[in-house]
Amino acid sequence: MRLLILNGPNLNMLGQREPEIYGHDTLADIKILCEQEAEKYGATIDFRQSNHEGVLVDWIQEALGTVDGIIINAAAYTHTSVAIHDALKLLSCPIVEVHLSDPHTREEFRHKSFIEPVAQHIFKGLGKDSYIAAIKALAA
Repeated sequence: MRLLILNGPNLNMLGQREPEIYGHDTLADIKILCEQEAEKYGATIDFRQSNHEGVLVDWIQEALGTVDGIIINAAAYTHTSVAIHDALKLLSCPIVEVHLSDPHTREEFRHKSFIEPVAQHIFKGLGKDSYIAAIKALAA
């Protein structure tokens, strides 16, 4: 099983950015955790982060027919990107939306997700365990 894990803007600053909301783990810590979890299922992961919407769209398009599932934390683009939504609609593999915090408990502008309509599963508010839950869901 090949999984693509995409991370959006500002997630490269985890551990420094609002640790009271996002925790103290870095994105590198989360990557290691994901690799360990994927290994339990004989899966491989391609773990990426970009602050640029077009780069995320390119990666999604490149995944067409090459991965068995996508886990995406689009971060702020979750609430704004029709382009990412449209790119994800191209895929026939399962898509899992993840968030470290629960956007519905935060500012109102974070309540709308453009990823949710194309996602088979959504894990939010579990911190780094949102990623683990996503890997488990795809492995099931």
